Amino acid sequence: MTKLSVVLAAAAFAVAGLQAAPALASAPPVPVTAAPRPAGDNVEINVTGQGSVQATPDVMRLNVGVEVRRDTASEAFAAARTAAGRLTAALVGAGVAEGDLRTNDLSLGAEYDKYPKAVGYRASQGLQALVRDLSTADAVVDAAAGVGDDVRFHGITFEVSKAPALVKEARAAAFQDARAKAEQYAALAGYQLGRVLKIEEEGDGGAPRFAYAADKASIEPGQGTITVTVRVLYGLTERDD
Repeated sequence: MTKLSVVLAAAAFAVAGLQAAPALASAPPVPVTAAPRPAGDNVEINVTGQGSVQATPDVMRLNVGVEVRRDTASEAFAAARTAAGRLTAALVGAGVAEGDLRTNDLSLGAEYDKYPKAVGYRASQGLQALVRDLSTADAVVDAAAGVGDDVRFHGITFEVSKAPALVKEARAAAFQDARAKAEQYAALAGYQLGRVLKIEEEGDGGAPRFAYAADKASIEPGQGTITVTVRVLYGLTERDD
């Protein structure tokens, strides 16, 4: 074979190889599929509900005390104890149970004209009285004031003794409010409401406190509101229809 014929034979072999190559390199097309729609509790909704109930106070706490000034520490302390005894007797006489009285303050201190020489001593003792019958509130305050010039008033507050039951009522209303919102949002998004995943209550749901209205002729507790706020996390599921 001549040199030319060898070159032509090699070229023919290369062409034949090129013609066979596509059959070896080709691959079937890869199918393209859409991502599946989330199902079950993979879709979630977080809502806030609030519930409130009206509360009428039925208990009053009176913070009152005595304060005296004497030349010596022992005299001041003894005088304060004596005045506190008179105050306690007056409160009990006005209908406050002894078990509903407690000491909430006791102090003794020197007064100076020019330090370190003391010119007198001041002593005080405080009491908190729990008045369970509000119809006697005015009489209790008047009795305390009648003890004398040593008496000091430190304010009153009103409370609801049955607050736990009212908190439960407000809590139920808050949960129903949250569920109603969640059901509406689920329907708007094309889902139905699933199971509860998490519940959080904001605050402690405690009873409200009521301040005494000083411009009233008598002590009026008024009304207040117990409010509970709850956050609920729901899972959403596919609609049956």
